[in-house]
Amino acid sequence: MQRTTRVFGLCAATLLLAFACGAAPKEKIRQPAVAGSFYPANPADLTKMMDGFLARVPAAAATDQRLLALVAPHAGYEYSGPVAAYSYALLKGRKYERVVVIAPSHYEAFPFASIYDGDAYVTPLGTVPVDKEFATKLAGKSKLLRLSSQGHAPAGPQGEHALEDQLPWLQHMLGGFKLVPIVMGDQTYDIERTLGVELAKMIGPETLIVASSDLSHFHTYDQASTLDHKTLNAIAEWDYLSMSRNFSQQIWEACGGGPIVAAMIAAERLGATQAKVLKYANTGDVTGERARVVGYGAAALLADVNPKAAKAPAFALTQNQKDALLQLARRSVESAVSQRKLYDAAAPKEEALLMDRGAFVTLKKRGDLRGCIGYVSPTAPLYTTVRDVAAYAAVRDPRFPPVQASELRDLEYEVSVLSPMRRVLDVKQIEIGKHGLLVRKGGYEGVLLPQVPVEQHWNRKTFLEEICLKAGLPRGCTDDPDADLFMFTALVFGEEKPADALTPPRPEFGSPKNPRPPEAGPPPQ
Repeated sequence: MQRTTRVFGLCAATLLLAFACGAAPKEKIRQPAVAGSFYPANPADLTKMMDGFLARVPAAAATDQRLLALVAPHAGYEYSGPVAAYSYALLKGRKYERVVVIAPSHYEAFPFASIYDGDAYVTPLGTVPVDKEFATKLAGKSKLLRLSSQGHAPAGPQGEHALEDQLPWLQHMLGGFKLVPIVMGDQTYDIERTLGVELAKMIGPETLIVASSDLSHFHTYDQASTLDHKTLNAIAEWDYLSMSRNFSQQIWEACGGGPIVAAMIAAERLGATQAKVLKYANTGDVTGERARVVGYGAAALLADVNPKAAKAPAFALTQNQKDALLQLARRSVESAVSQRKLYDAAAPKEEALLMDRGAFVTLKKRGDLRGCIGYVSPTAPLYTTVRDVAAYAAVRDPRFPPVQASELRDLEYEVSVLSPMRRVLDVKQIEIGKHGLLVRKGGYEGVLLPQVPVEQHWNRKTFLEEICLKAGLPRGCTDDPDADLFMFTALVFGEEKPADALTPPRPEFGSPKNPRPPEAGPPPQ
């Protein structure tokens, strides 16, 4: 028995000695995939290129406000560098111990946010160590966040570039820092929200977030500019809910839309009060080719902003514009009910009516609700939205039978034009008669317009309970940490009584190129 023990002990010692004398575990290093193509592989040339772009950024672009996150493009530096420089110029004189870079995956699809499971990323400017402790802790927060090499390992014809493209800029401006590299394989609101919320729980002022994203791809110069500014306006208005929806439905375009939304959700919970768009351009500004361009935007998410300075001007319409929209709503209902087709209306000249805005149309008959449908998010120009939802309110509101032609004379019309959505940080912010509410949890969602609690004589407590019930959630759902409560204002206007004539004068709109038939519209909201 004693002899056996000695032999076992000797074997154990031998094993330990072999392990101690063996080679250390090999580090997992992500080598550069696009050095020499997207940016110079020579360190001196790379530094010179970045300094050249930074020198073109005006001094007025600098800010003393607390910087929580950046949005920067990730194309070849020749094209995106002049825009990215506006974001990275803000890092001059700042110091961060850690940078979380969130990027999209261009070549691999996977249903989670992939947090790199390796030890470092390498660029021509040196090695960037991964903050493995932070990465492991973050990955343990949710099944939607995983330690993985997916999206990180070089792949595709040139190799994944969206995250790598940001690193030379960060190395040049910050020097040493630890990296948390995250690639989103799928860009759903659930993943965006989970990543943003969990990041906000873990980071402080020593950490910067960078969202890597280009904007629209391969439209004409003018089309791209129009489309890209819808995204940039939503960033400036802090309406990440509408951004996420419109990206998922491919109404707006940004290959890194999910990273932008996740960064905004995290920054909001860390105290960001303003999103500042710093620069926009597209490839046409570099090449002169305007037939097929790619858009680039730079933005900063800032805290310590004067609330009055950060507040956007209120949306307004003239009385003539309101009358035109009411006439359009009536015409649309008449066409849907009497002719069973979508009203053919042309684009107006007024910019306010061409802006993408969410809107609802409410129909009443002798004071009683007869139909109400709308779009919460700004999916189309205001005049198009009013036309569409007016028709849907008449024939597709599931709570009522379709409006009949005999009812048309008795209908009263009300239009509600919605402001951007902002998450409620404190329920005391909610003012009865001023704010509408939207609550969202998982697949459940409900919305109530600002006029509803006034008409029903609700106080704030009842309003919060009723928005939960509208969403199919239990009372008190707004206290659930997994639920998001958003508020908005609405510009509400309507007719005090039915019009005397069935057909009022035709509003001065023309014919859109691709009108959607009523049956092709989205589900009622």
